[in-house]
Amino acid sequence: MSHKSILLVEDNPSDIALTKRAFEKSHIANELIIAQDGQQALDYLLGREGHPPLPELPALVLLDLKLPIIDGLGVLQQLRAHASTRRLLVVVLTSSVEQQDLAASYDLGINSYIRKPVDFAQFAATITQLGLYWLVMNETPPKVTTS
Repeated sequence: MSHKSILLVEDNPSDIALTKRAFEKSHIANELIIAQDGQQALDYLLGREGHPPLPELPALVLLDLKLPIIDGLGVLQQLRAHASTRRLLVVVLTSSVEQQDLAASYDLGINSYIRKPVDFAQFAATITQLGLYWLVMNETPPKVTTS
């Protein structure tokens, strides 16, 4: 798979470790960058608070919704408001079963909504499919150019 990075926005250390293990098991070698709250994710992606502007955005953002400081929906709202991140591929990866979270996520322009399976084998299979689709098969949108 591509060597483009993936940003995982997740505050639960167990879910971070589980995701890392699933990526390894699935042979997804992309660099996995971790942001443990919505503010960290936005600072990283938008080049704020001591983060230099990124030469290239991650190929994919895996975003939990239940985050400290700024929740996932707040992150989505800000990402879609900036020209440089408007087309960024964002997949919500959450344990939320709330229909309002599902609807609000799509209203804010996510690319996909995936509920985290509880079983590790199912989770690893989900990560494999996610990686194959979003990092190999999917045609990424062109960068937004400002004139």
